[in-house]
Amino acid sequence: MNLKELTIKQVHELLKKKEVSSVELTWEFLNNIKEKDNDIHAFLSIMESEALETAEKVDTRISKGEPIEMLAGIPVAIKDNILIRGGKTTAASKILENYVAPYDATVIKKLKEEETVFVGKTNLDEFAMGSSTENSGFGPTKNPVDLKRVPGGSSGGSAAAVKAGFCVYALGSDTGGSIRQPASFCGVVGFKPTYGAVSRHGLIAMASSLDQIGPITKNVEDAALVFEAIRGKDELDSTSITREWKDFARPLDVEELKIGVPREYFTHGLDSEVEKNIRTVIAKLEKEGAKIEEISLPYSEWALAAYYIIMPAEVSANLARFDGMKYGLSKLQAQSSKLQNLMDIYLKSRGEGFGNEVRRRIMLGTYILSAGYYDAYYKRAQKVRRLIKDEFDNVFKSIDVVLTPTTPSTAFKFGEKTSDPLSMYLADIYTVSVNLAGVPAISLPCGEVNGLPVGLQLIGKNFDDIKLLQIAKLIETIIKEERHA
Repeated sequence: MNLKELTIKQVHELLKKKEVSSVELTWEFLNNIKEKDNDIHAFLSIMESEALETAEKVDTRISKGEPIEMLAGIPVAIKDNILIRGGKTTAASKILENYVAPYDATVIKKLKEEETVFVGKTNLDEFAMGSSTENSGFGPTKNPVDLKRVPGGSSGGSAAAVKAGFCVYALGSDTGGSIRQPASFCGVVGFKPTYGAVSRHGLIAMASSLDQIGPITKNVEDAALVFEAIRGKDELDSTSITREWKDFARPLDVEELKIGVPREYFTHGLDSEVEKNIRTVIAKLEKEGAKIEEISLPYSEWALAAYYIIMPAEVSANLARFDGMKYGLSKLQAQSSKLQNLMDIYLKSRGEGFGNEVRRRIMLGTYILSAGYYDAYYKRAQKVRRLIKDEFDNVFKSIDVVLTPTTPSTAFKFGEKTSDPLSMYLADIYTVSVNLAGVPAISLPCGEVNGLPVGLQLIGKNFDDIKLLQIAKLIETIIKEERHA
């Protein structure tokens, strides 16, 4: 059984036909994790007993001839900033090293209703702050394609787990590209839904107006199946929306497609070989009958700067709760005779509990929100954000989807960018505008450079997630046909 190739639909059919049991399948994945994850470090915790218990329930239902949901009995990995009741949720931070989640995130409740099998919690950049998973408080995750290279971030553990065959699919979170960028680096599919399409309740907040939960899968169809399971309005998340969704199964004709290619995404900084891969796909789509139109997104030039003002400002506010009292190192610190008062506990807990990147962003955000700088930085960045959103709304009046590279390069080596935070931030240059505008986007593999995966990004119209997924599946099929031609 080739675990790396199994898709949700394939596993579902195997289970229904009783060609494999959920328990057998779960053991296959758990044993694969035990054998290989010491080298990759995709997981922070394994949920063996819970996984096998759910698998047994699904097998019992199948043996009785009862119907099962599409995701029932199928192993999934969950990014460790999404709460699963009764289990540790660390956000890869020492300050939450022993935090046990008191409730399930809404997406977890939905997956439990489907009787999906949780095999474990995956590694990430601390509090989802990073683009390489090197910022984890518990050590970095390695890229299964090349162990000398990063898997991307912040959902690096989830992307690595899917690529390595440790699970059939995974959940990640995307604040500025944290699903799409690691998906690109690892050669899998990563889907960031429209902001509000999926509840954020139970996701440890980084930047609340930007965060979104989404799937990392082996193909586009699997991403659509997971999205169908986790989407929807949630009374516990006021930003979530009610919407009538289209049918993903409805086929699209490539000749009906109008694809916009922004000239600003194909300039300096883009690796020439990555661009060559993207241009090859564009040429193939045009040959197949799609209408390719060069478009302009001039405000995208300012997206990274606006993002790195808005995001740390929200980080500063959201992480104020980790004060060493309700969350954090309070028990340990309170035992120290050197700590005389509440402020000592507060400073010691945050100083020792947070890593360098988290501290950097908290300080930057606090400065941005301070008196005299709020108008100069934060308010102006929000105005740029509005212009970026309006720009996307305008281009979608004449096109169906925007096509860009997901990242300017393939996966880089460990330590290559850690000494220069700005160069690390530039890894998200093609993804952050999507979060600022709140629109959906997906990364899918489109080739390789020196054996390393290249990701192609498709950006869709607000709440047109299903059409975006349909277009992505069509392009995925064309890319695969091209490879096998």
